[in-house]
Amino acid sequence: MDKEIKKTTEAGAEKASFDQEIIEIIHSEKPDQVIREELDNYHENDIAGVLEKLDPDTRKRLYRILGLEMVSEIFTYLDDVSEFLEEMGLETAADVLEEMDADDAVDALEDVDEDTREQLISRMDQESKEDIRLISSYDEDQIGSRMTTNYIMIEKDFSVKKAMRSLIEQAEENDNISTIYVKDEAGKYYGAIELKDLITAREYTELDTIISTSYPYVLDTEKVSDCIERLKDYGEDSIPVLNQEEVILGVITSDDIVEAVDDELGDDYAKLAGLTAEADIHESLGESLKKRMPWLLLLMALGVGVSTVVGAFEGLVAQFALIVSFQSLILDMAGNVGTQSLAVTIRVLMDENVSAKEKMLLVLKEMRIGLTNGLILGVLGFCFIGIYVWLVKGRSLMYAFAISGCVGLSLAASMLISGMVGTLVPLFFHKIKVDPAVASGPLITTVNDLVAVIIYYGLSGFILIHIMNLI
Repeated sequence: MDKEIKKTTEAGAEKASFDQEIIEIIHSEKPDQVIREELDNYHENDIAGVLEKLDPDTRKRLYRILGLEMVSEIFTYLDDVSEFLEEMGLETAADVLEEMDADDAVDALEDVDEDTREQLISRMDQESKEDIRLISSYDEDQIGSRMTTNYIMIEKDFSVKKAMRSLIEQAEENDNISTIYVKDEAGKYYGAIELKDLITAREYTELDTIISTSYPYVLDTEKVSDCIERLKDYGEDSIPVLNQEEVILGVITSDDIVEAVDDELGDDYAKLAGLTAEADIHESLGESLKKRMPWLLLLMALGVGVSTVVGAFEGLVAQFALIVSFQSLILDMAGNVGTQSLAVTIRVLMDENVSAKEKMLLVLKEMRIGLTNGLILGVLGFCFIGIYVWLVKGRSLMYAFAISGCVGLSLAASMLISGMVGTLVPLFFHKIKVDPAVASGPLITTVNDLVAVIIYYGLSGFILIHIMNLI
């Protein structure tokens, strides 16, 4: 652990050092060409990190020194580029956006107001306009919204020599060259060629012999959540995106896949917290209330149910007030088990190929885990709570271990059922075509609270009154 902390600290110190070095280079009195050459030694992400630390005049000078291409690469690492686009003027900003990959340009344009966006797009070349409008036409949850038009395409009937010449020509505008895509005579997607295979191919080699016609692809209208696992499993640098006519429109790069996975995890995390989507720091009060209030009302209704159940055991509590002290222990452990099972189940359901048998085995496994953990904790609770009530509370030995016995049995039973509930609820949501992540942590916890309260007070009443007659 100390080594990890040390590495993190050193990485942070190195980053801070880069920032200072870059700022010193920018503020130096050296010729522009020298400044450009020195900044070439730093990653664009490091340069992006210092832009906010510079005043507008210095940034404008820096844009001129670096040139459009490098500025466009730096802007792809910024979370919000609107401020920087505005300060460089519409014409220059449009030129910078033209240099960016279409998907990055679309992301950048989302940060500016609608009027400015249209003015910027109107100043861009026709190809850039078409690419941006194409990607913008998809919903956020569709694969097409995440693709880039930065890829190499050749024709099936090319010779190796002609394919290499086409690759070199296209590489001036498109730098995703590790995989070359191939279309047939009708313009439809035919397959892909790995760059190394094309480079090592002899001039007399038939191009068709090095084309992988089974190379994977996705459709532009597919939901990101539906094919994210497939994209991850392929592990390719890029995967083509086709329309319904099997014409390639763009590609999903490994960077896009990582970003998509991160967004999916963030969305699922938000839903586990009882939200319908990940909260935006800039969203209005009304939007936040609209997302959260339905869940809170449902949880409040279930909470009232829990309180009603506790009230039904008022007579038991009056006779054995001490058992209330351990109610939170039962509820907390049941909620924890349910949330763990929920997380595991959602993760499993990301694989659409899970069979009904595997789902049933998952339920049984989570119940077995819940029961095993419950038995272990139940035995520990029986021993330590019994000793605590006997020695600290000064109750008789029989009374003390009768109370701790109720706690121990309730832990085992409630954790068993919580494991089952935490698995069955998301499976049910998945069955009725509702995102299983909607079966949120707070919902599972509250349902398990209700179950645990019934188990705890029901068992306590049966054991203490009807079996041991401790009234």
